[in-house]
Amino acid sequence: MSTRMLRWTVYVLIAIGFAVACAFLSHWQFDRSEEKNATIARVEANYDATPVALDEVLGDDDSFDAVADEWMQIELTGEYIGEGTVVRNRVHAGTSAYESLVPFVTDDGRVLIVDRGWVMAASGDEPEAIASPPSGEVTIVVRARPGENLPSSGRSAPPGQVPTIHLPTVAAELDEPEAITTMYGQLVSENPSPEVSLGSFDKPEEDAGMNLSYAIQWILFAVMAFVFLGYIIRTEIVKHREELEGAPPREKKPRRRDRDAADEDELLDAR
Repeated sequence: MSTRMLRWTVYVLIAIGFAVACAFLSHWQFDRSEEKNATIARVEANYDATPVALDEVLGDDDSFDAVADEWMQIELTGEYIGEGTVVRNRVHAGTSAYESLVPFVTDDGRVLIVDRGWVMAASGDEPEAIASPPSGEVTIVVRARPGENLPSSGRSAPPGQVPTIHLPTVAAELDEPEAITTMYGQLVSENPSPEVSLGSFDKPEEDAGMNLSYAIQWILFAVMAFVFLGYIIRTEIVKHREELEGAPPREKKPRRRDRDAADEDELLDAR
């Protein structure tokens, strides 16, 4: 194999590797776009829907279909148990805040963890004072949310707090082993209303983002890599052909002399 062919082979392998990487990144961006579109569709379908009973969202084994039922409004009657716990590092009002998680016992005896709202951080690792939930029988409306994973970094939380809404961890912190751990409720309203309300939750943004555009850009980058490869190879072929045919070198055009320089030469010749 000639040096030229070997060089072209390396070029082709580099272009193929680059194209594979672009295809992978494009596929990832397409998946992200589909996920965001599915989330937007779920919010549009469920967020303001008429509240339903808990049994219409949970299966017999407390299974929860987050793909279909996330953000569904659920109406419950029962009472809160205790003051609950808090989950740290939640972003609200553009800064870090705490959310209050309190167990709620329904009339049929099931225990659902309810996220009642948020408060700002006071100082250090402590939240501001959290108002107590209403006592006695309460009717609440919540939105169904799936539990979260534990932090991949392994970070923990101070005593009396949890790092994420990982429902088995929250249930253990609250000493409620019978609590439902497939979903929790994000509070919408309470009746009777508490004396002091916590910060409410904003509706998720319905923005599909730029993932689809990025996916198309990665495909174009892959195509451009082969176009550029073809240009390089064609340039080398043309140059090699000219060398074989002995093409005469291009004649250099004589440089035009500056007018002032010509006048000076005439004066010198006259002297």
